[in-house]
Amino acid sequence: MRLTTKGRFAVTAMLDLALNEVDRPVTLAGISERQEISLSYLEQLFSRLRRNGLVKSVRGPGGGYRIAKPLDSISVSDIITAVDEQIDATQCGGNENCHDEHRCMTHDLWASLNVKILEYLSGVSLAELVASQKSGGKIVIPEPKRRERTPQAVAA
Repeated sequence: MRLTTKGRFAVTAMLDLALNEVDRPVTLAGISERQEISLSYLEQLFSRLRRNGLVKSVRGPGGGYRIAKPLDSISVSDIITAVDEQIDATQCGGNENCHDEHRCMTHDLWASLNVKILEYLSGVSLAELVASQKSGGKIVIPEPKRRERTPQAVAA
């Protein structure tokens, strides 16, 4: 799994912004201090978030950043992909060349895991993260559907 600090920090910073922008824009310095994320790193992340329409900047005294869309319309996957983070469990990066320049036997397994992870992260909104933080609760991860296992015939 290649979800690096870039994606994690972007989600954390967006959650901090959503929680703290009550009546005024939030400064990156404030997020940096609260979350212990480098200010220069946040500047890079917010540049990408702004280009992708997730945040808007407010200039001048009292300036900072605001969320650009309703919180329930921003998913965790939107945030992660906005900062160019790839969610990929394959060893080959989807190129199907990890086994002597050929596709490995488990490629479909890891590719389907990518789809499941993306589906899950697409289903968690920034509004849900805010509500979870405000209530002190946890985000509920839906239980995967279990497949019925049928007994296998034993060869005689």
